[in-house]
Amino acid sequence: MKFERFGTGIAKGLAVTIKYLFRKPITTQYPEERLTTSRRIRGNELVWDRTKCTGCASCAKTCPQGVIRIVTRVNPATNKYDVEQIEIDTGYCIGCGLCVEVCPYNALYMGRAYECAKYQRGELVQRDDTLAESTERQASGYAHPEVAARLPQQTLLLEKDRKKK
Repeated sequence: MKFERFGTGIAKGLAVTIKYLFRKPITTQYPEERLTTSRRIRGNELVWDRTKCTGCASCAKTCPQGVIRIVTRVNPATNKYDVEQIEIDTGYCIGCGLCVEVCPYNALYMGRAYECAKYQRGELVQRDDTLAESTERQASGYAHPEVAARLPQQTLLLEKDRKKK
């Protein structure tokens, strides 16, 4: 066993701490600065397009958790299904994206939001027009390359640090 002087380990640790103390930080200050996420992120929400949806319920049949519920009725004028109500319980959603992949009419998209915490369990159930795309609810490019083309590039900490120099 090699005998070392008392305190050399502490001095080495303190030297590392002082070295990093005067460096420019590269960590993002999260609440104030937000990174642009990946174009194909599978967020905590789904975005639904009413105009494209035919009410076939392929998404509801494919969902392994059974979180999608669709109520349809037959429109006698057009002899097609109309969606009366769609309900998605994001509290039980595992974010697998199978519902988005199976939709034959591209009416369902994964959302880009990743902070969807709620205080009440009932607020996690999304219904009808609350699922529509808006400025707060943007569609992700997951399984939709045409959407991914119009989304911004992902920013990483290293790229962000290089741009500042």
